Amino acid sequence: MDDDRRIKKYVDVSAVFTSSGKLIPRQIMTDDGMKYKIDRVTEIRRAASVRAGGSGIRYTCTVRGRQCYLFYEENYRWFVELKAS
Repeated sequence: MDDDRRIKKYVDVSAVFTSSGKLIPRQIMTDDGMKYKIDRVTEIRRAASVRAGGSGIRYTCTVRGRQCYLFYEENYRWFVELKAS
């Protein structure tokens, strides 16, 4: 089995719009009730998720000291890449 295989998981996100119009995510909430505070957003750019499929605005985030990618799709949905089980 490919250990690097990923799936797309839609999540709820709390975010704010800055006065300059940027959309900044602050917290990720999973469907099992877990909440993850986004400590830092280090990059925002248009990109594809080559591992899980899909594309949109990719936010490179730090959550609990680990880097992750959070995507905002054109249809106004957020998703993360999770390891396939």
